[in-house]
Amino acid sequence: MTHDSWGTLPAMFFDRAARLGEKPFLWAKSEGRYRPKTWAATARDVRRVALGLRSLEIGPGDRVGLVAENRPEWVIADLAIMSAGAITVPGYVTQTVEDHRHLLAHSGACAVIVSNAPPSANVLAATKQVESVRTVIEIEPVAGRTGSVDIRSWEEVLARGSHDGGDISQCIGAIEPEDTACLIYTSGAGGVPKGVMTSHRNILANCRGLHKVLETLGLDDEVFLSLLPLSHSYEHTAGMMFPISLGAQIFFAEGAEALAANMLEARPTVVTAVPRFYEILHRRIRLEAERRAVAKLLLDQAVTIGRKRSVSQPIGFGERLIDTLLDRLVRSKLRRRFGGRLKAMISAGAPLNPEIGSFFLALGIRLLQGYGQTEAGPGISCNSPARIKIDTVGPPLDGVRVRIAEDGEIWVAGESVMNGYWDDPEATEQVLDDGWLKTGDIGFLDRDGFLRITDRKRDIIKTSGGEMISPARVEGYLTTEPEISQAMVFGDRRPHLVAILVPDPDFVAGFAPQNTDLPPTAGDPRFTKAIGTAVARVNRLLSPCERVRRFLIADEPFTTANGLMTPTLKIRRNAIREIYCAALDALYERAHAAD
Repeated sequence: MTHDSWGTLPAMFFDRAARLGEKPFLWAKSEGRYRPKTWAATARDVRRVALGLRSLEIGPGDRVGLVAENRPEWVIADLAIMSAGAITVPGYVTQTVEDHRHLLAHSGACAVIVSNAPPSANVLAATKQVESVRTVIEIEPVAGRTGSVDIRSWEEVLARGSHDGGDISQCIGAIEPEDTACLIYTSGAGGVPKGVMTSHRNILANCRGLHKVLETLGLDDEVFLSLLPLSHSYEHTAGMMFPISLGAQIFFAEGAEALAANMLEARPTVVTAVPRFYEILHRRIRLEAERRAVAKLLLDQAVTIGRKRSVSQPIGFGERLIDTLLDRLVRSKLRRRFGGRLKAMISAGAPLNPEIGSFFLALGIRLLQGYGQTEAGPGISCNSPARIKIDTVGPPLDGVRVRIAEDGEIWVAGESVMNGYWDDPEATEQVLDDGWLKTGDIGFLDRDGFLRITDRKRDIIKTSGGEMISPARVEGYLTTEPEISQAMVFGDRRPHLVAILVPDPDFVAGFAPQNTDLPPTAGDPRFTKAIGTAVARVNRLLSPCERVRRFLIADEPFTTANGLMTPTLKIRRNAIREIYCAALDALYERAHAAD
């Protein structure tokens, strides 16, 4: 069967499970090592949970919240909800009580499935404020109770499904391709999160498009390492549904701190992640090399020659001889570090700095930049392994049509475009125009048909002098410096740019080992001067209007916990501006006084 003939996501999963049977599918850590769950065992649990949900009177069109860390039960719950004809409403374990309350209340969820992660207490607290939620299903016991809400255990739901004796295939057969499979709420970077009605057809169209992009890799017996939360639309499609469509194995990473070990254990062939992940990898590789002069020299040479090759620049005879040695001493070691059988890494979810992208390509790691939005399934475009232009997000996926509006906004159409926003016809009307999705992103198609993103329509800075500036571009340059971990550039309707900078923790620790607390260190003139040197290096690469004239050092990093970063790892510009408003004004006042 194919993406077109499956029709629905449960049909796709059960077809693959029937074919692959006792082959391993989902891998999670237990007692210190990865253990597999087979396709057949997963299919049995999906059937049981789906029937268990039906026995709790959860059926077609009902919304069911799902808040858990990445684990086999997340996949089982998602597929079971859909198999019952219901709609999955994923949430993040990092969200606040109010975040969960909004998702559950706005979607009208009748039930929610939670794990034992400590933040799940926030979900239980939120259910007390949402009348529609009548059932909470605990994957593992969660501390705290929710009053009148009916509490069920995961094992009980499995047992109810086992005793039901029914056949879930009838429920699956009643699902239509255009039915909503999940309500994935936007990150809320630009305001209140909206529920994107994503259909079975939307996600299957994306799987078909991704298959077309990667088919030159010889897709066979693939292994994916799942890093991003499955509640992220990118991971949900590219890191879960797409691997299912291939019959691939999925390893769940334990977290950022265990990533290096997990890479060696899983030995993935495909990794999907956001640019922040690649920025962190880039910084770690650089810092390790800088500890030894010879290692740094070899890495620099490998990157320099590799970058020449990636853009088809001529390489001299001497460089070719050295490059053979560098491949053995540098690139092969890096390949082993990623498990030794990596075919491709995909970056999407936010703009990838071309410097970071070309760094990995130069070291022999095939990095493909893509582009998408939750409202588009989410994939819109992606570079192909056959031809990589890392400063673009690649050509549109198969079946996706792209056009550029008069103001430069990117419009998208095709089977992957959402049904609309849940219970928000006004917002839907604002972004959908006769089947075309107005992405809010600015860009253009180059002569080869590759899409280039220049900025978000609402994020473009227009200085008081009339210059139009992309803050993301400037921020990308700033965060490639080893001294700077995060940055937000400011300057709309102002005479020049200023920035809020978060220093790199390793740089802070190295600068003042006895004091790694950011505010006191930031008050040290020597430390501020060192950060200023990094800003000056960046300014030399930028046009005069893009240069950062002044900066301040943030009191703390931008994180999801303090509300300065979305769960999808985008900075919340409005929230940051609100906190640092007075300090930003003071930067301009000092500049005015100096002038």
